[in-house]
Amino acid sequence: MTHDSDSTAGMQRSLRQCLSTMAALLYRQGHVLETVTVPHRGLDRSDLKALDEADRDWAPCQHILETSRAATWNDHHCFVLTDLGRELMFDMYGEGAADCA
Repeated sequence: MTHDSDSTAGMQRSLRQCLSTMAALLYRQGHVLETVTVPHRGLDRSDLKALDEADRDWAPCQHILETSRAATWNDHHCFVLTDLGRELMFDMYGEGAADCA
């Protein structure tokens, strides 16, 4: 395995771990996965603050999701998954988790 493929595999593991953490935190805070997988929905700043206060792992995961471009801010200034994030979420949790219809 080359260095590039090692880095890619490591990044995907980090992303998957962060998506898993996010899914668990969303559930505990009363959200569903579609909150972040549907592009026009998302988490507003107060939702993100609640996640951060609920679990110290949230802030590093949010940073990883944003810097890897698996998540972004939509036109409503809410935190949502990008195509990459939705694809990984779909891969991990099934079609319903990434259904953007």
